[in-house]
Amino acid sequence: MKSALAFFGAFNPPTAAHIGLAEFALQQTGRELAVFVPSKAVYIRDEQGKDFAYSDAMRLQMLKAAAKTRPFMRVSDWEMRQPRQPRSYETLCHLRDEGIQASLLLGSDKLPELERGWLHVREIAEEFGFVCLTRGADECRRMIEEDPYLKTLSPHITVLDSPEETRNVSSTQVRRLVRELGALVPGEILPLLFQKEEEPS
Repeated sequence: MKSALAFFGAFNPPTAAHIGLAEFALQQTGRELAVFVPSKAVYIRDEQGKDFAYSDAMRLQMLKAAAKTRPFMRVSDWEMRQPRQPRSYETLCHLRDEGIQASLLLGSDKLPELERGWLHVREIAEEFGFVCLTRGADECRRMIEEDPYLKTLSPHITVLDSPEETRNVSSTQVRRLVRELGALVPGEILPLLFQKEEEPS
């Protein structure tokens, strides 16, 4: 059984912060793998209310491209292949059936949602555990200590203090920057900005 962290999310698009935080969390917890589990685009738009979602195929392609050069990364398309968006607990059980015992990696901004916005929280906590990364200015340990519900889960939550440079990066910011670049640079040139320049021969 491989030990892992399961990183659920839209990854709309994946950012350097997503990948850097996953690697940081692995180093801090001693796990072997970070399994990135992108949500279905229809769920991102209809349930989460996002105004835009890259297609399932595009987000999967982006994650797999990043994973090619990062041995610690795995990408699971299991949720995308299901007829409906699975719950996180179902996916963690599926990973376990595949030989991967994964704790759920989440940001501290998700902690307030656990009591009323999530299903099977107690099962996730007791069977898999949570690894929580600080986001923004959150004081994660105090949030848990002062919230009666979260306090009951505290034996199953490992808190990690994220590097400062990653705490405020979001996919929404990245999409906005791409749109702004697209408005400032002709469309034919935009892809070239992201290519590595050849060394003169």
